[in-house]
Parts: sequence; structure tokens; C-alpha cells
Amino acid sequence: MTSIPPQATPNTNPIRPSDDEARALAQSLMSQARFAALATLDSSGSPLVTRVAFGLCAAGQPISLMSSLAQHSQNLAANPACSLLVGEPGPKGDPLTHPRLSLVGTAQFVSNQSPEHQEMATHYLRSHPKSKLYIGFTDFSFVRFSVRLGNLNGGFGKAFTLTPDDLSPPS
Repeated sequence: MTSIPPQATPNTNPIRPSDDEARALAQSLMSQARFAALATLDSSGSPLVTRVAFGLCAAGQPISLMSSLAQHSQNLAANPACSLLVGEPGPKGDPLTHPRLSLVGTAQFVSNQSPEHQEMATHYLRSHPKSKLYIGFTDFSFVRFSVRLGNLNGGFGKAFTLTPDDLSPPS
């Protein structure tokens, strides 16, 4: 009986090493985004995905302005684990070939009575001027996202796992 040697298996890991181009693309996707898909877990552990406003605070961390009445806010108050997706398909071509960035981490509410809230509001209103209509409502507060990792899909065959340092804007 002749034995057949095992086939050499090629490296099937689709994740590329992070590089300056991937970091720049991820930072660009975050700085240009005005909304994101937010994934939270409800009290039964079921996922909920909603669209939320998205911005960056002055330090470059992702933030959103949310009403405590929204289901996703209630979910985050009970379990701060979440994920955000930024990046929109372009006007032409297959939507799956356009870059997008998933951010995985936790959410922290910033009291609308804190000095930090006023600082965030001033910065946020520059990119989200229409939020001036409701930013002062008592049920609205900022949520800061502490990102643990980013998954960048830069288009076909361009996948990267990024660290919080990779996602920080250049100093």
C-alpha cells in the first residue's frame, strides 16, 4: 500500500500585518464618519444593531450623543460591551469591496452635568451642528467608546486587526 504524503496547507489566515496604510485608512474612516451601526446586547443576550450618530472627541476617541430613552442606551447601561461599524459603500461597485472598520470595546456614559460634557459638546457641534436642537435635553448624554481592537476590511483581500494605538490619530 502506497501512502500519500499530506498536502502542504498554505497559510489561510486572511489577516495581514498592520501597516501605515491600514492605520491611515482606519483613522480616515473614523474621522469622516458621521454615523455608525452600533451593536449591543439586550437583557436576554440577543444582539441589537441600530444606527447612531458618530464622532470623535478632541482626543480622537469615538463618541456618540444618545438619548437614555433609546433601547441601545438602555442595553449599554446594563452591559457596556459593544461594537461599532463605520464606513459606507461608494456610489458604484460591489458594496463589499468598499472599506469598513469594526470597533470592538465598551461604552461609558459621560454625565451631562460634567465639565467633560461641555468640552465634548463644543467639539461635537462642529461636525454635528444639527444636534444643537437636542444636545441640551436632559435625556441626552455623550457616550465614549473605549476601543479594545479594530477589524479593518480595506477591500477584497485587505483585512487587518488593529490595536487602540493603531487607531489613535498621529500626535
